[in-house]
Amino acid sequence: MNRYKYILICVLVLLLQACASSQVKPWEKDALARDDMKIVPNALIYYYDEHTYFSREASIGGTGSGGGGCGCN
Repeated sequence: MNRYKYILICVLVLLLQACASSQVKPWEKDALARDDMKIVPNALIYYYDEHTYFSREASIGGTGSGGGGCGCN
């Protein structure tokens, strides 16, 4: 059993070393800069979703907008 643990630890160390050496190349960064990779891909749709949320919940989520409840602000 001790031998299997040693082999498993060696394999895990080798796998972790392989992950540490990978870097994003400059020509690969275009995939990370796409609009669908953003946290908020469309600001207008996000604004309307947040407005609907705080109007229906009668609460304010951390967006900094005032009012709530009836949605008439």
